[in-house]
Amino acid sequence: MRVRNSMINIITGIGNQLVITLLSFISRTVFINSLGIEYLGVNGLFTNILTMLTLSEAGIGASIMYSLYKPVADNDRDKIKRLMRLYRNAYMVIALVVTLLGLSILPFLGTIVKDSGVEHLHAIYLIFLLNTVAPYFFSYKNAYLSVNQKNYIVTAAFSVNSILSTGLKIGILYFTSNYILFLIVDSFMTIVTSAVLNRIANRKYPYLKEKADGPLDPETKGGIIRNVKAIILQNIGGFLVLETESIIISTFVSIAAVGLYSNYKMLIDIARTLINQVFQNLYHSVGNLVSSESREKVYRIYRVMWMVNFWLYSLLSIVLFVVVGPFISAWIGDRYLLPTYVLGLLLLLFMERGMRNSVSTVKTTAGIFHEDRFVPLGQAAVGLTISIVLVQRIGIAGVFTGSLIGALAMPFWTTPYLVYTRVFHLPVIRYFRSYLAYLGIGGAALAAAWFGTQWLPVGGFAGVALKGALSFVMVNLIYGLCFCKTEEFAYLVQIARGMWNRIGGRWRPLPNREA
Repeated sequence: MRVRNSMINIITGIGNQLVITLLSFISRTVFINSLGIEYLGVNGLFTNILTMLTLSEAGIGASIMYSLYKPVADNDRDKIKRLMRLYRNAYMVIALVVTLLGLSILPFLGTIVKDSGVEHLHAIYLIFLLNTVAPYFFSYKNAYLSVNQKNYIVTAAFSVNSILSTGLKIGILYFTSNYILFLIVDSFMTIVTSAVLNRIANRKYPYLKEKADGPLDPETKGGIIRNVKAIILQNIGGFLVLETESIIISTFVSIAAVGLYSNYKMLIDIARTLINQVFQNLYHSVGNLVSSESREKVYRIYRVMWMVNFWLYSLLSIVLFVVVGPFISAWIGDRYLLPTYVLGLLLLLFMERGMRNSVSTVKTTAGIFHEDRFVPLGQAAVGLTISIVLVQRIGIAGVFTGSLIGALAMPFWTTPYLVYTRVFHLPVIRYFRSYLAYLGIGGAALAAAWFGTQWLPVGGFAGVALKGALSFVMVNLIYGLCFCKTEEFAYLVQIARGMWNRIGGRWRPLPNREA
């Protein structure tokens, strides 16, 4: 059942993301042509600022979701209702806190947004704030769908929302160039979608509407409070590492530079989101696995995830390195290009963060929050210090250099150490041996793809498509040859054959192995 639910969630998520990706390119093209690079920079900057304000939510949400795995597996409805009551009350408080914090930033917008000719800046920011706060009144029940491995329902709802809202926003930009109306439509559609999902959760799990009897047991409540404190610290550090890049660029370079960076960030985020459809939808399966299976089985499944993790992140990193520059030139022109070495730094960051995905999933679903609560703060201290020094000397590349050094100084070591010693009870050297082996294979694939595509004389979108397809095929062939004899690859083949048999394939049925 875990495999089936995960596959449904993954397929739905990837299909949804492909639709959203196509619409995003159309929307971004119309946005740039209608409003210009400064509005694009403001859009990216305010998104980063509002992400900072939601740090408190992630700690509570992640901890309560972790606490829900066991009662959901045991169908302990009384405990589920008590946890959901806590979840609801916490989100009401968070909505108030985020609103107050968001309003407190209003007087400083003129300082943060450097060299901008954007009108109605304060009104734009307030709409962003509304769009951030409103979903809190519904999303705690949406999360319950995900815990029950029904994330495909959430994905489908937001897919419909994306199609409708993007179509409306494209029309608004094309015919009116009214950015405020563009944002109002986005807010309205987000609120409606959250309310619809809330209704679906109530109908699918009617006991969620019942009043919870009695208090939550002290042990569970104490564990949640302990984890929340740790996760909030981690998320503050995580924000300072991941979400301050646009703020630093805006402050020390210009808002137009944020606009240039945002195009590259959008392309890399599309790749990250595609991969996350795999790992986010496996996340709750892993949580169920950790709570109910032996550590040996968890480790076997983790090794499969680890190989898939490397394969997907390195594949997309290599393809992006080959095609992003030519794509931007063909899409919106050479004036929107950043130097190739900046793209290289962005993809190194993408790869490093992505390579920790599997081990981080096990860490989080195993409830390891407290032990490394200060690591992101240490990472942020190192990364931000170097970024602020270097951005004033070498420009935008200095921001990403600092971020990369901060990551390599802290979580690169600590996350695998905690998982291998606390969950698997194995020496962490196993992780780093695999990491080095993967890097060697990935480096060879990069060299082959880069030099194998440089001779192609075709330009424009046709050239981009040809280079992307050729590098994609070359990397997959290399990886297929390298991994075809491994236990992890054999497991994936067995899963694929089992799924094919269920839909009427011709292969002989194999024993079902749950993940």
